[in-house]
Amino acid sequence: MTRFEQGWRAAGILFPLSSLPTSLGVGDLGPSAEKFAEFLRASGISFWQILPLGPTSPGLGNSPYSSFSAFAGHDLYVSPELMFRDGLLDARDLKDAEIGETRAVNHEKAGALKKALIDKAFLRAEKRLEDSAEFGEFCRFNGSWLNDYAFFAAAKERFANAVWTEWPDDVKYRRDEALAATGTALRREILRVKFGQWLFFKQLEKLKKRLAEPGISLVGDAPFYVNHDSADVWANRHLFCLDHRGETALMAGVPPDYYSKTGQLWGNPVYDWPRHKESGHAWWRSRIRHNLGLFDWVRLDHFRAFSAFWAVAAGEKTAEKGVWKPGPGRELFEFPDLTGPLKIMAEDLGIITPDVTALRKSLGLPGVRVLQFGVGDPTGLSIHCPYRVEPDNVIFSSTHDTDTAVGWWKNELTPGARKVVSETVGYEVTEKNIAPAMVRLAWLSPAAVAVTTIQDLLGADERERVNVPGTASGNWTWKLPDFAPLSEKLSERLLELTNLAGRDNQPHPNILTYRDL
Repeated sequence: MTRFEQGWRAAGILFPLSSLPTSLGVGDLGPSAEKFAEFLRASGISFWQILPLGPTSPGLGNSPYSSFSAFAGHDLYVSPELMFRDGLLDARDLKDAEIGETRAVNHEKAGALKKALIDKAFLRAEKRLEDSAEFGEFCRFNGSWLNDYAFFAAAKERFANAVWTEWPDDVKYRRDEALAATGTALRREILRVKFGQWLFFKQLEKLKKRLAEPGISLVGDAPFYVNHDSADVWANRHLFCLDHRGETALMAGVPPDYYSKTGQLWGNPVYDWPRHKESGHAWWRSRIRHNLGLFDWVRLDHFRAFSAFWAVAAGEKTAEKGVWKPGPGRELFEFPDLTGPLKIMAEDLGIITPDVTALRKSLGLPGVRVLQFGVGDPTGLSIHCPYRVEPDNVIFSSTHDTDTAVGWWKNELTPGARKVVSETVGYEVTEKNIAPAMVRLAWLSPAAVAVTTIQDLLGADERERVNVPGTASGNWTWKLPDFAPLSEKLSERLLELTNLAGRDNQPHPNILTYRDL
């Protein structure tokens, strides 16, 4: 019997790590995360969901869903304060790095600051690394991906940040002699990359343990696809649909849907699933194990692609002319060495066919529902309506890809839809109270887990959204300037609602759901 069948109920907040208030230009794994953990504890919240933490770049739009690695962490999230506590930096280093509180993440400036600080820490620790049993064990345990990533990151810097398909052929095609020679030449740079990864994963583990003390689960986010210019594709060309030059032959995306009339063309190379099957899906299983080790729960993005995925030929400008191709199905999720249900939230949004739902349910995974997709439906038949959501789901007031509740109310709803929202809530809803109304609907729904974005919790409008799908700039920069809005009064109100909804992270075998009414 799974938690969902026992009437288990919990509540969470989606707050990107980069959006935490800090004086360093970007949120990270340090004191700001610790302070937010205290707010979660006081509010009775059991889940903190974040966005992907992989390394990105301005050339990729700084999107956390377009990373250089499916396994590595971003130096951007390494906390200088925690490095100071470990004796790797001094107080002057921290003072010189401050740029003040900001309302937007400055990826370039913050990234340069973090890199410089990690470089300083590396200079102080370098001579001791070879004798460090902890560092050595980290490198051995993560060797299956760390060696390739460290080489890739160091080589990318050496080759003027060029895409790997533009590297010298011997390195591009991973010829043994060239890898050995280049690895020797870049030995120190490769060690520096591994050092940065060690810091990242140590700090992430500390945060996870700190959250666990009051019973808070950290929810990570695993993108389905990886970027073409990544260590994963460079090191595993045979697992992706590429042409003879290593360029993308079939691109990932989705057909026209709620977010875009022409579909979404992501451009990532799709997987060559027959080749994955030949290896027993070793790469993907390793990736899932890796994420389940880092986080208490993992939101697995674009789950529908495990059943069937949308493939678009290289050269197309939109995703309209793609075709559906079969995914790997259930066999990818067979882990003989893992016991108990997989703690994975299956993001099953978009065009969902019965085979996708059957796959999710056969694996015992909760799906994802979004109130904005159903609460204004005049028919009341949407699976996203708060009173029709099944218990084995996670319901969101909104997501990182949608507008905020306030922006949605102002810019997307017709007068008729607004009337339906008011009827569903039970009182007149306005721009001023739509955000708390949506949070309340999510909390009181039958879904096992209810999640609000930090923006909806604070009643932020459309100017505060994280991402606008289909746009190339201005995304992934939102940042809370300070902790003042996360007041004691707000915490008390949230705790009252969480208690009212019975979302105490405990099973409730006798709880009534809409099935019983």
